[in-house]
Amino acid sequence: MLFSFILSASLLGAAVPDSLEASKVVADRGLVVSRTDTLGVNPLQDVSSTLQQLPGLYVGDYGSLAGLKSVSLRGLGSAHTAIYVDGVRVGNIQSGQADLGMLDFPSLGSIVADYAQNSLHFLTARPVFRGRPVAGEVRLVAGSFGTWQPYGRFSFKLGERWSLSANAGGVVTKGHFPLEDGSLRENNDLKQIRGGVDLFGLLDDGDFHAKAYYNGADRGTPGSLSWPSTDRQKDRNAFGQFLLRKAFGNVYSLHLSGKTSFDRLQYLSEWGNDIYEQTEVQLNSVHRFRLKPWWEVSLTADAALDGLSSTQYNGVRLSALGAVATAFRLARFQADAALEYAGVKDVHGAFWGSLSPSLDLRLKLVEGLDLVAFGRRAYRTPTFNELYYPGYGNPALKPEDAWLADAGLDFCRKLGAWTLKARADGYYNYLTNKIISAPSVGDPNIWLPFNVGKVQALGADIMAGFDFSRGHWTASFTGRYGWQKAVDKTPDSYTFDRQIPYVARHTAFLQGSLAYRGWTLGARWNLKAGRVDGSGNMPDWNTLDVNFLKDFHLGSTLIGVFVSARNLLNKRYDIVSGYPMPGRNFTGGASFRF
Repeated sequence: MLFSFILSASLLGAAVPDSLEASKVVADRGLVVSRTDTLGVNPLQDVSSTLQQLPGLYVGDYGSLAGLKSVSLRGLGSAHTAIYVDGVRVGNIQSGQADLGMLDFPSLGSIVADYAQNSLHFLTARPVFRGRPVAGEVRLVAGSFGTWQPYGRFSFKLGERWSLSANAGGVVTKGHFPLEDGSLRENNDLKQIRGGVDLFGLLDDGDFHAKAYYNGADRGTPGSLSWPSTDRQKDRNAFGQFLLRKAFGNVYSLHLSGKTSFDRLQYLSEWGNDIYEQTEVQLNSVHRFRLKPWWEVSLTADAALDGLSSTQYNGVRLSALGAVATAFRLARFQADAALEYAGVKDVHGAFWGSLSPSLDLRLKLVEGLDLVAFGRRAYRTPTFNELYYPGYGNPALKPEDAWLADAGLDFCRKLGAWTLKARADGYYNYLTNKIISAPSVGDPNIWLPFNVGKVQALGADIMAGFDFSRGHWTASFTGRYGWQKAVDKTPDSYTFDRQIPYVARHTAFLQGSLAYRGWTLGARWNLKAGRVDGSGNMPDWNTLDVNFLKDFHLGSTLIGVFVSARNLLNKRYDIVSGYPMPGRNFTGGASFRF
């Protein structure tokens, strides 16, 4: 029954506790932040549909499995939102954020949204051995539009403290789903392979994790419905990284991470064959000193070297960051404060320096109810495309400057077989020097990027839910609602005081599951309303997904059979204008675990 609950909850996106019970996230500034949301990974969903449940988060999805995917938190833009994989940042100096489709989603255990640091953390699932030295899982998922998704992961226990996991999987899909007028969405196919090796270790007063990963994809890029294309894109991503956390006595502890990566994007169109190759090397360290049982001080030092070589332009960027932070841990009150300095130098280009203070607070009002708040200044250095792209780049750009603030209440209480949880948040973000495209002074027909934009984001997120477990029955329910007024405050802008494109004014999400003796039924409903694009208001949309699971034992093997109906009501909608999402579609498959 325990396996039934764990697997079924994972399939329904509820295996990992909500933000009230989430593991602490240590930011790369040395802070321990208190404002996070934790999502369980559902192997029947993709990264886009999983992230859609967070009210303050916008997912840019260009349609189906083959479509490009990016994210942004609370109206700040995708380049402002940092992506981490197992504690190490994923860099992209060309566009500011890597396509999330390159992630090894089937191997993830959870996703943590960190609102204070404006980042998303993707965490690999740790192996579970169940009393034997070898564990494995083989899974095959198939579905609509000619989609096949094989996956396998094998883990080996290398003694009491070390384990090794190797995984491989892929996606093959024709992707030609029907549109509302009966025609097909063509040139939407995808062939993708992913594989990686993870080494996990437990040290005396610490732990270690090393990862090697490869992603290769060949896909069509069909363009918008207004401008269809036969273009193709090929992606190759490879990286190796490590994360070491170690305490030396009761006073000093070290967090050390490093990474080297290579990314190659080839875009083939009727206009030519463009190739972009990026390399990255980074080394990050946080040194923590416990001066008193209730007082800590930390020092952070990070350095990175990024290079871009392409058929359009080349560039090299050096980045360094230093920060000092202090933390107070009292019986009813916690506080984290930090001051960071970041310097960025482009070889044969400009230098940018920025100073960012931050403060994070938590006060226990009564047992199970906490008051939390944070404030932070954040900068975003211009990307290489914004600075140097031939015929478009503007080397005179300055970093975007943002102030982030949040205050809210957390409630979590266990009452017998019930666990009740609730949360309310209010936030305010103000962004200046926003980089937007505007007509140039010399020639109004030529548009260039300028630091003339301003964005004001005011919002509220509310969450409530419960978990129940008694005998053979388990159940869970979570409801979320988000209101966000993210408006353009750019002087003389034709969109002044209008909602930022694609950011939903209203977001609602409901999710529930019920399990009994290995049978599990779950459903999730998602609503986005009050969105605009460059032409005006966009239609509201909502989707309903239903999942069913049955697991049983065959000797020492645990077998799960599952089916998922997505967009069951066959709603027609676009997340990005002109890039339709699929209507009603189905997936199903089986998994074998030993």
